[in-house]
Amino acid sequence: MKLSRRQFIQLISAASAAGLFPEFAQAAAVTLPRLYDAPMQGNVRLLHFTDAHGQIEPVYFREPNVNLGVGDAFGRAPHLVGESFLKEMGFKEGSVEAYAYTYLDFDNLAKKYGPTGGFAHMKTLLDALITQAGGRDKALILDGGDSWQGSGTSLWTRGADMVEISNILGVDVMVGHWEFTYSQQQLLTNIALFKGDFVGQNVRVKESSLFGGEYLDMVEKFDGLGLYNEDSGHAFMPYTMKTVNGQRIAVIGQAFPRMANANPQEFFPDLSFGLREDDLKTLVAKIWEEEKPAAVVLLSHNGMDVDIKMANRIPGLNAIFGGHTHDGVPKPVVVKNEGRECWVTNAGSSAKFVGILDMNIENNELKGMHYSQKPVISSMIPADKKTEAYIRHMRSKIYDKEIVESRVPALFANKQRMGKSFDEILTEKLAIADRTLYRRGNFMGTWDQVLCNALKDHYKADVALSAGVRWGVTTPKGEWITMDQVMSQCSMTYAETYVSEMTGKQLLDILEGVADNLLDPDPYLQSGGDMVRVGGLDYTILPMKKLGERIQHARLDNGDMIDPDSVYKVAGWAQVNRTPEGPLLWDLTREWILKNRDAKTHVLKLDKVNHPKLVGVNDNPGLAAYAGEIG
Repeated sequence: MKLSRRQFIQLISAASAAGLFPEFAQAAAVTLPRLYDAPMQGNVRLLHFTDAHGQIEPVYFREPNVNLGVGDAFGRAPHLVGESFLKEMGFKEGSVEAYAYTYLDFDNLAKKYGPTGGFAHMKTLLDALITQAGGRDKALILDGGDSWQGSGTSLWTRGADMVEISNILGVDVMVGHWEFTYSQQQLLTNIALFKGDFVGQNVRVKESSLFGGEYLDMVEKFDGLGLYNEDSGHAFMPYTMKTVNGQRIAVIGQAFPRMANANPQEFFPDLSFGLREDDLKTLVAKIWEEEKPAAVVLLSHNGMDVDIKMANRIPGLNAIFGGHTHDGVPKPVVVKNEGRECWVTNAGSSAKFVGILDMNIENNELKGMHYSQKPVISSMIPADKKTEAYIRHMRSKIYDKEIVESRVPALFANKQRMGKSFDEILTEKLAIADRTLYRRGNFMGTWDQVLCNALKDHYKADVALSAGVRWGVTTPKGEWITMDQVMSQCSMTYAETYVSEMTGKQLLDILEGVADNLLDPDPYLQSGGDMVRVGGLDYTILPMKKLGERIQHARLDNGDMIDPDSVYKVAGWAQVNRTPEGPLLWDLTREWILKNRDAKTHVLKLDKVNHPKLVGVNDNPGLAAYAGEIG
């Protein structure tokens, strides 16, 4: 008898709890390097990670050399890179912190320290930090969202693999973003399997869906999850009260507010999102008045600049645990509001960091806080045996007819994958990188160039466009590019590719619009992503200008200037407003890599990277070692 995915997850969970898998047995307490000493500095400990993006195995992830700050964010964390970042945070060049938090000397330090993250290693670290706090009842584990998407296995299991590993980690509270892109039914199924609280004060059921929407019909089948509130219209609990070491802590959820703009609404047709600042302000005041907590914290997926602005505008928050913008910031930004300090934090991405906030509470009053952040250096932290065993079991699952027929056939059907295990598919070696392939940064990355080249070549297009998302692992120079790494760049439920005809004006308008989403001085008007990646096209950008004035001198690789009235063939993927019918990006990318690697050495060479020319940002501490031209 074949097991469904849910039965498979439940069987492993039950067997694990019953001790039926010998390899799932918990290992004895381990001794970690001094780097991970974090003695309790209070009586309540809140542990935070965010934006894991399905990366349950250790990976390489190079931090950006371009993270421009504009407006009030100029020169302020997280908009510091390289030496400016080290100076601000007090770290030395060549240190393990320099490796974790900056791009500096990445290739050499990667060889010295190895990959980062991995949930088996994070589990060991979390357990150690909880032990240092005095026990499980003295700590909460918070997940800032974007955990259940971003890898081949998370896509093929529709996030179920990540739900189970979240349970193994012991996550108490989480919020969402990409979690919503598996469909409403899958979201509710995953939440039903999740043992923690899924919260979101800014997620509502649309009024048009109150009578006849599928969401409410499905909620009835998931009784007892604390979901939809008929009086307020909340799709999920807006907050949860947690008792930690006898102290009552309110954790409010803030999901990614711009879902309707950034992701296809077909996946969440009955839900609406937004910042809902006024609602949050009212909720915070109500919690203080009615719940009488010791502290109120916001678990957010706004992005750090938005969180800082929100901390200035909403009194009553003690701390914000932020996500979405993938910023590893070891020191909080302290915001004062009506006599209270709010500490705004962000814990990076790809399971690379764990944030630690200790609170000292006396007589139900917060007397002080202490924050630190630990990089998860996999070679320094033994893997937790139970977590490691679960990962092996999950990746041994066979990609077969059941996987395809239970999902969208066009998305999953591929004869080359049929009958192979997840692990066998994902460990396929495609080519050796001739340089470090990375994505994170405001503008073009080398991994982005690979994706754009694949699109441009397949469709014989003039230009290729690729979304400026911040997830996707790094491949160090000289290392093998694997299918796992390719999937990390484009694992989503709408990865179909397309080709269309655009006028030069339409193309330039796209560049201007995305640039404004990135560079508008008001963080409430930013999307939290990076600039759209462009293959086959060079351009100049003036980041400090206004909408309509930033993009100049756009020209094709052959030198021809973009004519606003001419028509160009443009390839792309990840359409938000419609679903194209072209092949999936990961398949095109695999084919392009295999076709373009050297037949003897297997080395993949990039002849050119379309770095835009940057003008007017020479003094910005969010820019260093830029590979393109600076004017």
